[in-house]
Amino acid sequence: MIRKPVVAGQFYTADQAMLTKEVEGFVAQKKETLDAKGVVSPHAGYIYSGPVAGEVLSSIKPKPTYIILGPNHSGYGKPFGLDSERTWKTPLGEVEVNKELGQAILKHSQHIEKDSLCHDYEHSIEVQLPFLQYLNKDFDFVPVVISYADRKIYADIGKGLAAAVKDLKKDITIIASSDMTHYEPHEQAKKKDMMAIEKILALDIDGFLDTIEKYSISMCGFAPAAIMMQAAIELGAKKAKLIKYNTSGDASGDYSAVVGYAGIAVY
Repeated sequence: MIRKPVVAGQFYTADQAMLTKEVEGFVAQKKETLDAKGVVSPHAGYIYSGPVAGEVLSSIKPKPTYIILGPNHSGYGKPFGLDSERTWKTPLGEVEVNKELGQAILKHSQHIEKDSLCHDYEHSIEVQLPFLQYLNKDFDFVPVVISYADRKIYADIGKGLAAAVKDLKKDITIIASSDMTHYEPHEQAKKKDMMAIEKILALDIDGFLDTIEKYSISMCGFAPAAIMMQAAIELGAKKAKLIKYNTSGDASGDYSAVVGYAGIAVY
């Protein structure tokens, strides 16, 4: 079974050659890369978030396997759904799901369930793939959609992901797909985002979640980010680095109501 792209031709071009050129323009040619346990990478239209996604994903060491966590924008399907059966297709080709790791994740997490419906209309995981396809010639991945829940559940899922990775002795990076503040003036959005980013850089999960709640930061993927941090810490991460930050205003020129984008590596 094939999971066809749902935002090709909208968030990014559907033409293979043009998409290759588009992604190539966003990635950085880096001599040294971080051996990241996790990253935060944005998922908007490439014209807006592509520079940040390209910068952060090209700043990390390519891996044979990724776990990609995306928020549920559509509301369909299970709260924590893993698409374990389908091959994912983009204009740059097909990417296989690592079924062995998927089964290990299901074994180690009581919250994650098999589900394809939550992925059918969701863009947050899909838009990461063309960057990975450009940067990695051969990789597989496990896609998991994440809904809002209690922070204890986030911790449990993060620990479960790490246990599955350790079980299989996998060399992986966990990608938390997320944009930052939505539709606020540029300076206000940046100020809020930097407060959240500061907590991620400190690997302070509770402080991060407290900051999101206290300042009403409309970061759509804060749950994937919290889970990624928990898993990365369990897998030995000690540091985090902000690779790039910008807002949609930097592309559109309209700074009156922007969306923020952060690329962060956890290693």
